[in-house]
Amino acid sequence: MGMKLLSRRQMLQSASCGFGYLALSALCGEQALASSAASLKEKLPPLRQRAKRVIFLCMSGGPANLDTFDYKPQVGKKPHPGSAFKFQRHGHNGMWVSELMPHIAQQADKLCVLNGMYCDTGNHAQSFLQLHTGERFRPRPSLGSWVTYGLGTENQNLPGFISLNAHEATTYSSNFLPSIYEGTAIGKNGESMSKATLENVATDHLPLASRQKQLSLIQKLNRRHQKNRFEDPKLESVIQSMELGFRMQTEAQNILDISTEPDHIKEKYRVGKNISVGTCRPSDFGRQCLLARRFIEAGVRFVEIAQGGWDTHTNHKRDVKACCESVDAPIAALLEDLDQRGLLDDTLVVWGGEFGRPGMLPNAKKDETGHNPRGFTFWLAGGGVKRGFTYGKTDDTGLKAIDGRIHFRDLHATILELMGLRHDTLTYFHQGREHRLTGPDGGKVVREIFA
Repeated sequence: MGMKLLSRRQMLQSASCGFGYLALSALCGEQALASSAASLKEKLPPLRQRAKRVIFLCMSGGPANLDTFDYKPQVGKKPHPGSAFKFQRHGHNGMWVSELMPHIAQQADKLCVLNGMYCDTGNHAQSFLQLHTGERFRPRPSLGSWVTYGLGTENQNLPGFISLNAHEATTYSSNFLPSIYEGTAIGKNGESMSKATLENVATDHLPLASRQKQLSLIQKLNRRHQKNRFEDPKLESVIQSMELGFRMQTEAQNILDISTEPDHIKEKYRVGKNISVGTCRPSDFGRQCLLARRFIEAGVRFVEIAQGGWDTHTNHKRDVKACCESVDAPIAALLEDLDQRGLLDDTLVVWGGEFGRPGMLPNAKKDETGHNPRGFTFWLAGGGVKRGFTYGKTDDTGLKAIDGRIHFRDLHATILELMGLRHDTLTYFHQGREHRLTGPDGGKVVREIFA
């Protein structure tokens, strides 16, 4: 006579008078409520929504703020660390922009520059993690995953969150949030962006009708398997991800194909033009910017693109010049293109890295810099922020933020509020407590920069 196998649920119900099952039900109850609603369907935000989507221009390595947007000339009789390049005022409000960013300088009236940024550490890995997740020691859901969790996405045939030229999975991980909010990485680990595609989506080995039958069979088996599982959010996310993957096969591939773009647009974005000098490595940043515009135009909620190489310890002047040249024209083209298409007003563009760099002494023999988490620069554009506006400042040497100080937690809280989300109530129950992007300490919303 065969023995009937008990499921985990049946075992807990029968053992110890069922108290194990009751305990598990209580423990999983709140998480089950959250996970049962896991979906990319568009959600109404609780607050006024100034921005509907985000493009994050991630400058990994620590961009030199004193040589880009935070001008520090020599003051007084004694030489001190400061800017190593010339600056000029631009736009109606006379915003200081470095000579290394001539194209972005022409877009100065669109920028909201934050010169009072600071964070907790000058360690690359920890600060990069904190920039993306709010936590510097443990992996947590990324900013893009939180935004997608709170708002869903406008196009159900595309992911809510896309990460281009991604090098660290932590930058697009959903971690304990349902995996439907995970970022979709395109172009990983230095892969050429001209060849980058969506893994396991593009295929021609079967006709579409056959692929539909294949998916239907797999999902039928998944649903049958799901009936014997106690509110399994991971399984539900797998089911939803498979359905999304099928829907993506046509639309996502069309967006990645930029051959339909006019030549003058591709030229303006500098598509295919790469610079390889010192720390600056080719990333086809122009293609990334153009793809970001195409994805958000198609309804993707959050797109992150990346340019590494900003860790300019030695040969600083040469390398920072190359990094700026790589991103300057493409970013200017993106801002202008979004504005002309009527997308900039409700698209929030964010520029910055994990920290800044200290200034250089004039006529210094060594062309070297280090890390500076105590004062650095981000800038925002579009999406409900003031235009041609500079907020916050560092001291005369750029060493530390002294006015309008903004921590990463404050930046996260501000971005969420611009998106119509409250940072203190956008939470998810995990391991016995509620979690949020801004952590237990929370963040301060910087409403002074709101338009």
